[in-house]
Amino acid sequence: MIRAAARRRDAEERDWLLRGTPPPPWLRWPPPLLLVVITLLQWLTPQTVDLTFLVVAAPPLAALSYGPAATALMGGAVVMLLLLPGFGLGRPGNSDALTIAFIALLSVVFAWVRSRREAQLVTVRTVAEAAQFAVLPPLPERVGRVRFAGLYQAAQHESLVGGDFFDVRRGPGVVRALIGDVRGHGLAAVGTVAALLGAFREAVLDQPDLEGVAARLDRRLVVDSEGDEHAELFATAVLLEFPDDSTVVRVVSCGHPPPLLLRGPEVIELPVASGPPLGLGISGLAPPEQLTVPLLAGDRLFGLTDGVSEARDASGTFYPLAERISEMVKADPATLDDPAGLTERVWSDVLRFAGTVRDDVTMMVFAPEEQTPGPDTP
Repeated sequence: MIRAAARRRDAEERDWLLRGTPPPPWLRWPPPLLLVVITLLQWLTPQTVDLTFLVVAAPPLAALSYGPAATALMGGAVVMLLLLPGFGLGRPGNSDALTIAFIALLSVVFAWVRSRREAQLVTVRTVAEAAQFAVLPPLPERVGRVRFAGLYQAAQHESLVGGDFFDVRRGPGVVRALIGDVRGHGLAAVGTVAALLGAFREAVLDQPDLEGVAARLDRRLVVDSEGDEHAELFATAVLLEFPDDSTVVRVVSCGHPPPLLLRGPEVIELPVASGPPLGLGISGLAPPEQLTVPLLAGDRLFGLTDGVSEARDASGTFYPLAERISEMVKADPATLDDPAGLTERVWSDVLRFAGTVRDDVTMMVFAPEEQTPGPDTP
């Protein structure tokens, strides 16, 4: 499971006015409460105190959260309270009455424009999210004998997909995982991400080893950049393979940060040789070298992109990922039993350390089990 959409929705609720998203439900209460409170205060205070100017604020407030019809009703209520005899709410003159009516009318127009704009944004966002989820669909919590969880945060907060990509797929007798990073980030990288993931999903099924999978991904980028000498299309990636018949993990790196082996509080950076990035024609260069690592019961693997390892604090110091994970596990050994919780804790710690992260971030924790528990997950 990769957690990204929920965090994005929380950000939209906090920044609704700047993002143009629908306002939060609590914003519907201030306009009617303002009318009731000011009316009661005006009746309870001497006639020399005029609170009319406060009531006039109700229609503009209603325009922020209500539709044009409800805003018109709010404006009509304000005009009625101010002008009809017997209410005793203020003593506006003719010019004041016209100004109040104009403000109410202008609020209705604003509410209509806002409602139209919100409806258009909802449509655009729905289509965009459907396309983005088609590129990076939600992953299950288990594939074969491997449990995993992760966290993904695009650098462009309006987007669910950036330059990072990841997938976990079942192959013949193995489970294969991919974590990578396309040059650049944001929506410009989505096409390259989609092409690489499509190539990976095919290669998982018909390539006998990770070197073959890496070569297929490399060929995809080489073909896509043909005919454009300025394309500079490349990506880094790390591939992991968990065979069904042995408790090992095989790793191939194409210019990507190596995974970490979490063995209790000990955090070991896997000494996998870093081959050339994808897109440079690795079939004609030195192919990436595979590393095979025996796994013990309880071992976890932590995959990442450089958005995590290259996060810096105000002094320019890089985030000490291995040290911080070791401290977390020492403080609470049960952390290793909760892969999703571990990624959330690391992400919170990165934000405390760096303040803000301007690159795409992907973290994945793999928890392989010794035997496949039941039918294979597709």
